[in-house]
Amino acid sequence: MSFKVNDKITWVGKIDWELRKFHGDEYSTHRGSAYNSFLVRDEKVVLIDTVWQPFAKEFVANLKKEIDLSKIDYIIANHGEVDHTGALPELMKEIPNTPIYCTKNAIKSIKGQYHEDWNFVEVKTGDILDLGKNKITFIEARMLHWPDTMFSYLDGDNILFSNDAFGQHYASEFMFNDLVDQSELYQEAIKYYANILTPFSKFVERKIEEILKLNIPVDLICPSHGVIWRDKPLQIVTKYMEWAKNYKENQITIIYDSMWNATRIMAENIAQGIRETDPLANIKLFNSANSDKNDILTEVFKSKAIVVGSPTINKGILSSSASILEMIRGLEFKEKKAAVFGSYGWSGEAVKMLTELLKEAKFEIAQEGLNILWKPDEEGLIKCVEFGKSFGEKVK
Repeated sequence: MSFKVNDKITWVGKIDWELRKFHGDEYSTHRGSAYNSFLVRDEKVVLIDTVWQPFAKEFVANLKKEIDLSKIDYIIANHGEVDHTGALPELMKEIPNTPIYCTKNAIKSIKGQYHEDWNFVEVKTGDILDLGKNKITFIEARMLHWPDTMFSYLDGDNILFSNDAFGQHYASEFMFNDLVDQSELYQEAIKYYANILTPFSKFVERKIEEILKLNIPVDLICPSHGVIWRDKPLQIVTKYMEWAKNYKENQITIIYDSMWNATRIMAENIAQGIRETDPLANIKLFNSANSDKNDILTEVFKSKAIVVGSPTINKGILSSSASILEMIRGLEFKEKKAAVFGSYGWSGEAVKMLTELLKEAKFEIAQEGLNILWKPDEEGLIKCVEFGKSFGEKVK
């Protein structure tokens, strides 16, 4: 499948309906994904990005149906990660001398992954590739989300090829933002930002401000995953600016794991206490052992505060609690508050461990944790509700 983006540009990528995990097992893709590659025909012809390696042969075969490969004058690699450059080895067998335009760091990345010394052309911000009637200007976008990332801007058509920025893991036969379900699109866009770009929010903000200062018109934004933004394309830029500024809604997320339901019961009663204090707060509960971890992280991103609970096991915490807290630490959320709770039978170390892990993740601990022996009785349930009320007041 290929389709015309406009008279000059053809999408030649791959829609992956079956994809359910990405970055190994680190990112869930409930709605699949798209690997976007674009063929730009001017007096010179340029191919922007390729697809993931499992689809390399299919990609090259389909590209041959679209164009005589020898007529491709240039290749642009906006980012070296394998979901964008995976078809290069197969493609370069056919056109081995074609220059590949990318950043210095991308050259290191691509060489390191494929162990080939192709005809690389190093570019930096402000460098221009003249296609004839139109020009492509390169804009380095370090840490959005790798050190090698760049954007490519096609003048005349006013198109920003933004690679991973502004994308979504979202498969659709409707490859434009105005044609898809808007709630699905928003959910996948915020999930993508929360799970991939959050640690680099300061770079996102700076890069967007830098681009806006250039005062260049943008009629299309073509990311490397998901749909193309053609209807009010700057709406996603506005959202990124909002998300980059320590984003939070009036939401509290409770994350817990439970062995014999004692910790679950605590979680539900803590939620009741918070609700009594702030009935307008959106309270969400997730068992970290049976909930999708990336969906949880998206809700943490949206939250002003979280509450984390685990029973004590082997003088520690349950593995799902440890896992989700490690992911939370890595995403470097800012300006969020937290509290912890747990049940125990013998030694009761979980609450202390959870507190330390959240401090390491730079959360503000709003109050002392709640630790209950065995399963909470009526008095214990009252303590849970009061704990929730106190926390609700502190984060209101």
